[in-house]
Amino acid sequence: MPKLLKQTLFIILGLVIISFLAMYLMKKNTKKHSPEETITHTAKDVTFTVFYNRPFKKGRKIFGNLVPFDQVWRTGANEATTFTTSKDIMVDGSILKKGTYTLWTVPNAKSWKVIFNKKEYSWGVDMNGTPKRNETYDALTVEVPVHPLLNVVEQFSIYFENAKDFTILYLAWDRTAIAVPITL
Repeated sequence: MPKLLKQTLFIILGLVIISFLAMYLMKKNTKKHSPEETITHTAKDVTFTVFYNRPFKKGRKIFGNLVPFDQVWRTGANEATTFTTSKDIMVDGSILKKGTYTLWTVPNAKSWKVIFNKKEYSWGVDMNGTPKRNETYDALTVEVPVHPLLNVVEQFSIYFENAKDFTILYLAWDRTAIAVPITL
């Protein structure tokens, strides 16, 4: 093998290793500011799992500013949030088949659209900060009202609550919460 070809391959290999190392360090650094969390919730015989990253408010104005109104949000930070259901469910009266979905939202002052997308994405946004969601993979979109909160939720939170005949999926941050009703 000629010496020039060996040097070129060595340089290319070095650049690839440096690129992977830089991406790893960048990803690890962003996780310090928006730690990841996986929550699992069981209601009757259905198990829900949500994986998401939890950014902090840090004194910022969140909705209508950091998270713009009327634009798709990856619903958290870093990777796209995932929602898994072990069985078919009804979300606000519409069927959602069992499986794993990415969870996207379109916040507004009075209501939010909640979108369950069939495609899984390695990261929630591209290098320009544009959400990676491809709407052709949307499985279900529901719109739910905003519930203003009296107290500030400092870190973005997703959680479940069981009611008598249904479960509620909550998303809360700053002084805003939404409740997505799920019938089992």
